[in-house]
Amino acid sequence: MVKTLDKYFINLFFKKLLILTLIFFALSFVLTIFEEITFLSDSKSAFYLPFMLAIFDAPTTLLEIFPFMILIAAQLFFIDLIKKKENELIKINNLDNFYLIKLLALCSFFFGIIIILVYYPISSKLKFIYSDIKNVYSEDGKYLKHLNDNGIWIKDEIENEIYIINGAEKNDPFLEDVFISKFDKNFNLIENIYTKKIDITNDEWVIKNPTIFKDNSQIKSEKTKILKTHFNIVKINSAFRNLNSFNLFQLIDIKKENMLLGYSSQDIDLHFLKIISLPIYFSILVIISSIIMLNIKKNKPYIFHVLLGISLSVIIYYINNIFSVFGLTNKIPIYLSIYFPIIFLGIISMIGLIRINEK
Repeated sequence: MVKTLDKYFINLFFKKLLILTLIFFALSFVLTIFEEITFLSDSKSAFYLPFMLAIFDAPTTLLEIFPFMILIAAQLFFIDLIKKKENELIKINNLDNFYLIKLLALCSFFFGIIIILVYYPISSKLKFIYSDIKNVYSEDGKYLKHLNDNGIWIKDEIENEIYIINGAEKNDPFLEDVFISKFDKNFNLIENIYTKKIDITNDEWVIKNPTIFKDNSQIKSEKTKILKTHFNIVKINSAFRNLNSFNLFQLIDIKKENMLLGYSSQDIDLHFLKIISLPIYFSILVIISSIIMLNIKKNKPYIFHVLLGISLSVIIYYINNIFSVFGLTNKIPIYLSIYFPIIFLGIISMIGLIRINEK
């Protein structure tokens, strides 16, 4: 009988989770499709492309809200259980509330593992394809950005002149050991510029003490030269940090490359830790949701439970964001920025479990 109950409760929980997944996927698709149609409105793209882009982007959006779907799914599970008075089956079979919470927590944990091993590699690949397609149709498609063992390479077009920029190292907000080749629209070389350091804080780059190679002559200037570009430190960092486009193995490789080049990998560490901690995070959220539902009076309207779940999700979301910012700004270690909220929520869930069987 217990095995039958296990199967029934597991199916009920995943049914609620599946319904929420389909609802949020549809919402994500609808919200994204208008943005994609607007983005492609001036291009000669196929009519189906905006819909395809929205589908490719939706899995990444779902990944961000899976923790909250898990929390709300647990609430809907208990609402359905109480509404049909099926929670009495637990007492009839000499089981307790802890049995039910443990079952849901295990389901959430294994669901998190599936997310890491199956869902995330697929969503990252779709996100990569999504970004690749959008880059083709982007107005900035003529501007190229590349990162390899030789540093950063940027191709920019400014007032019908083409610039090929190579920076050996990037120490925010500066590019160091920079070599710039300027061509006309037919790729005839106009001049080369070398400098030890460029301030790329804004779109107007500040080139300090440039050495200019032109017409077989070399001119070293003590003056500061301003170069108006389409890039700044924010755009460059974001260009190399679309982390949702990389699977876990690729993230590890990128981190190794950054270490060789001397670039910061804090955002990579943060993203990597967020992904691998999902099973524990899911389990804790289900425990908290279960404790709340078992402590709420039965005569409360269902809308109250739903609003409570949404409010709790928003609070947890902002707590995680605050600690992520602390980690990225070196206020606290990256590992602590991820695990402190989990530990804090874990302690709350343990306190709630102490007297749960009295309910």
